[in-house]
Amino acid sequence: MILPVIMSGGSGSRLWPLSRALHPKQFLALLNDKTLLQETINRLDNSNCLEPLIICNEEHRFIVAEQLRANGTGSSDIILEPMGKNTAPAITLAALAAIEKGEDPLLLVLAADHAIKDVSAFQKAVTDATAFAEQGKLVTFGIVPTQPETGYGYIKQGSKKVQSEATGFDVDSFVEKPDLAKAQKYLESGEYLWNSGMFMFKASRYLEELAKFSPEMLAVCTEAYEGKSQDLDFTRISAEIFSQCPEDSIDYAVMERTEDAVVVPMNAGWSDVGSFSSIWEVSDKDENGNVNCGDVINYNSTNSYINAGHKLVTTVGVDNLVIVETKDALLVANKDQVQDVKAIVNKLKADNRYEYKHQREVYRPWGKYDSLDFGDRDQVKRITVKPGAKLSVQMHHHRAEHWIVVSGTAKVTNGDQEILLTENQSTYIPIGVVHALENPGVLPLELIEVQSGSYLGEDDIVRFEDKYGRS
Repeated sequence: MILPVIMSGGSGSRLWPLSRALHPKQFLALLNDKTLLQETINRLDNSNCLEPLIICNEEHRFIVAEQLRANGTGSSDIILEPMGKNTAPAITLAALAAIEKGEDPLLLVLAADHAIKDVSAFQKAVTDATAFAEQGKLVTFGIVPTQPETGYGYIKQGSKKVQSEATGFDVDSFVEKPDLAKAQKYLESGEYLWNSGMFMFKASRYLEELAKFSPEMLAVCTEAYEGKSQDLDFTRISAEIFSQCPEDSIDYAVMERTEDAVVVPMNAGWSDVGSFSSIWEVSDKDENGNVNCGDVINYNSTNSYINAGHKLVTTVGVDNLVIVETKDALLVANKDQVQDVKAIVNKLKADNRYEYKHQREVYRPWGKYDSLDFGDRDQVKRITVKPGAKLSVQMHHHRAEHWIVVSGTAKVTNGDQEILLTENQSTYIPIGVVHALENPGVLPLELIEVQSGSYLGEDDIVRFEDKYGRS
């Protein structure tokens, strides 16, 4: 059987302000009503695939779990990386997890943040790769290029290989991102494919080759995995040990050095959705070449990407622009320069601005909150609690809170009192009082929270109990 390994650790900084450090692009519905992570799972052939194994950043664990639940998808495991160490260590953890279960499945390694239009062509490429991987080959998927792209690495095809009815090629070499002139030559030669970052191989074969070429990485990953712990549905890796692991991509650690690398061409409408221009390219457009998302009115405007998240956005006489509106930020960029959005993100990070990490709407395992307004000593939030969910039993040293129920039923612990509140009812939580909020009903609970005090930061929380392991 095939074990899909979905790597969900990217930051998607070139898609700011839609994508943020704590809610990056793989968790966004950029092309339809499903997120990129959900789309990655849904294009798998369930008749040949086990439940996917997800590798993600610890800070994203509850988003991953919630999106799997919303998608109706089970999981063989969710492995939490203590810190990013590039793709080779992440895949090593997945291989070790597979072997630990007494199995040696074919690992189908996929990125959570790619788009593929032709699902049947994708599945055909996976079937072809399976024929080679079952014979001990380490397979990479090469995308048939459609233009002289300078933003991707390339794979040069070697000798043609046929296994059963599958066609592939020996890997002649991996090539770094070229300049435009070289990219044009690669395209014209017909010998080069884009490096997709997708792979297939037996778990044991990958570990064998890693032991040969990167033994230190294998040793550290093995020790870190053996020191793992289970936390709800998540597998936590030893951070202290994993921090010592060499940082390397699978290309450098294994694929460029093994003699058993095979590339299978894939022509499936693939995109890494790495920028707003790439989203524009793969999206449906109006008669003027515009991609409109949300409440948009254009007049005499062409070839633009306009995403109105929460307000009416209008354009007059513009061409080749990217306009993205969110609750807390607005981006206007030339479509030819969207790669430089990352410079804005770097500036936000350097200035320690919250817009680098958070959307105004922040997701938590129990639901979400939206920061509606804030001043020096006050903040107003709209809080949504999922049915059956409960926030931690906690207290604050520097702020008091007023809760007003908008809809649903709230079960409130306020000091030594436990009360039920319904629509239009409220309660006051003084500074230093232990409290908790729970939704005992079957409908979402919505309330308005008004905070006041000398310090309103999210780190002014002392947790005593927490069903999500955060105390």
